[in-house]
Amino acid sequence: MERAEAEVEMEAAGGDGVHTPHSAPSTAPSARVSIWESVRACGVWGREVDKAELRLRLVMPLYARRAVAAAVKERSEAAGVAAAAAAKEEEAVVEGEEPLEVVTPMVVFVNSKSGGRHGPELKLRLHELISEEQVFDLSDVKPSDFIRYGLGCLERLAEKGDNCAKDIRHKMRIMVAGGDGTVGWVLGCLQDLNKLKREPVPPTGIIPLGTGNDLARSFGWGGSFPFGWRSAVKRYLSKAGTAPIVHLDSWQAVITMPEGQIDELPHALKKVELADHLEINKENGSELPEKASSYKGVFYNYLSIGMDAQVAYGFHHLRDDKPYLAQGPVANKLIYAGYSCTQGWFCTPCTASPQLRGLRNILRLYIKRANCSEWEQIQMPSSVRSLVILNLKNYGSGRHPWGDLKPDYLEKRGFVEAHSDDGLVEIFGLKEGWHASFVMAELIKAKHIAQAAAIKLEMRGGEWDRAYVQMDGEPWKQPLIQDQSTTVEINKVPYHSRMINGDI
Repeated sequence: MERAEAEVEMEAAGGDGVHTPHSAPSTAPSARVSIWESVRACGVWGREVDKAELRLRLVMPLYARRAVAAAVKERSEAAGVAAAAAAKEEEAVVEGEEPLEVVTPMVVFVNSKSGGRHGPELKLRLHELISEEQVFDLSDVKPSDFIRYGLGCLERLAEKGDNCAKDIRHKMRIMVAGGDGTVGWVLGCLQDLNKLKREPVPPTGIIPLGTGNDLARSFGWGGSFPFGWRSAVKRYLSKAGTAPIVHLDSWQAVITMPEGQIDELPHALKKVELADHLEINKENGSELPEKASSYKGVFYNYLSIGMDAQVAYGFHHLRDDKPYLAQGPVANKLIYAGYSCTQGWFCTPCTASPQLRGLRNILRLYIKRANCSEWEQIQMPSSVRSLVILNLKNYGSGRHPWGDLKPDYLEKRGFVEAHSDDGLVEIFGLKEGWHASFVMAELIKAKHIAQAAAIKLEMRGGEWDRAYVQMDGEPWKQPLIQDQSTTVEINKVPYHSRMINGDI
């Protein structure tokens, strides 16, 4: 499996309109995306977009796009500045003459490995529609390099008095062509701009190329790559240039292990260095063992532990070993279903391997409720074999396991209506595969456990030597130790991610 209602923000600077939650009704996208809405978002119907008009709106001047491309390629802001000077001479730009204003400069990141055979073809189509310099293949370019060097080059040009570069940097928007994991990777890198106070942070839209595409569904970009994709891509880009901006919570997970390390580290996680180790000790008021190691990562849609993560782990390895089997979302879902059956998700005798039993054997759950500073232990239901911590309503290819709960039930359980920018996550459980199937078919709701503003999980192996975890579609095998606890602490990141609302 490769993130919802949010309050619409209009930015006074840069031409993006903003409504605050208290000043006007929300125009944020509905979490429930019907088939018709998915088709509409993919752009199968609607007015034709003129290619020449689109280029005028989205394409940066030659000197600017060459500067950004050179800075990213050479990983040097200075290289970008030099490329800009050379391109200006080539264009014979008169000193003091300003290039034409770009309405909405657009950069697109493409995961060419997503979407079956569509990734490479989509990249070529984007080259035609905007320009090769504004399209980056994530197989070759890390989003962090673009943010550090590409945007840094524009900032340096702006400091030198280049008003066009300043305008491009201020108005920049980003599209990500990929699945949920790819989108999360880009959003995580963009957060560095907040940390370094390099605002504004470019808002992000999505071209759905993954299997689940729950982030794309949640923000009105549809749940699948459309059949008539060559025309639809123009509409994606056109919509991304004018659509309003909405907010999305993000959550940082810090994993602390008493010893050992995580093999096959996913993009979602980074190993914590010694200086950060000391900071974590200070925040937690505790000392870590000498051999301890820590990892941290950010998720936008969900973090889960248990059987669903085990199935995702197996699927990812099968796709890597036999890529010819994964030729698109439909094939991927069939493989998922088959792999679920082979892992005991649907039928597990009580005498089966302990890895297939309930999570209660290895897991303790603590939460902090809204406006509360004390940890509260929550009893894990004995039947739960997958624990899911959800930020969006969409999960598992557009399903809504938390459900649309009635006011009296919310009051009885002490819950509030779920939104993607409310500072809370929803925690629910899935039992065996049959229960999960009925939940995904929306015939029943998942096992509601809690809503929380912060979460701490303590895992201790016992008979288990590992658990399976995934964040936003990126799974890994988490080593466990029999008599020492591995902890996962989850807290809200103090700033929102900015998303382009495609549901217009």
